Amino acid sequence: MSWSGVRERVLALRKAPGAAKVFGANGHGFRLDPPLSEAEVAEAERQFGVSFPPAYRTFLLEVAAGGAGPDYGLYPLRRDDQGWHWVALGDTREVNPLLGRPFPSEAERARRTEELDAREPREEDFPDEDAYRAAFRAWDDEWEPLNEAMTAGAVCLGHQGCGYFTWLAVTGPDSGTLWNDLRAADGPLEPLTDGTGRLDFHTWYLTWLRRATREAAGA
Repeated sequence: MSWSGVRERVLALRKAPGAAKVFGANGHGFRLDPPLSEAEVAEAERQFGVSFPPAYRTFLLEVAAGGAGPDYGLYPLRRDDQGWHWVALGDTREVNPLLGRPFPSEAERARRTEELDAREPREEDFPDEDAYRAAFRAWDDEWEPLNEAMTAGAVCLGHQGCGYFTWLAVTGPDSGTLWNDLRAADGPLEPLTDGTGRLDFHTWYLTWLRRATREAAGA
């Protein structure tokens, strides 16, 4: 795995004649934060209680803490007086409170969703409408924490637009894989693939860079 020359290639796209035509470039402008030091990355890992997957970790050390990348770019990993965090939409602090937990398998997510779905209250099981509505509200309130648990052990890398996001699993058997989050439109949380298998961060980022380079050149 090599990141040699990648930072320079990304920054050079700022001057490409068709740079503005690349999707998301109006957001990240082909800008990159400075890389982090080994001490900084290690400090962030200690704070979060995880070890970043090798491809993402070396990106932070050799290319950038965030900035230009697929879609609207990568949320930068930065430190302030409250500690390390990712800078998300609207300059908000982004830290997954469940980051240190195991990333659930697809089977586990399906099982938990089916179990909650099967417990949906039925109106005929209640003596009156008020009792049914109270039970339904309590059941419906369970979906939010379940949705949050679906991305335990993962880092939100960036925004794709329309409320869709990209996640990087950092714990569990799927550590290092990328996930497409389409739940804003009742879609799935699914692994990113290239037709031959699941994508890791290195392949995903370099695939974007090659495509962006062609598009910026008008190819």
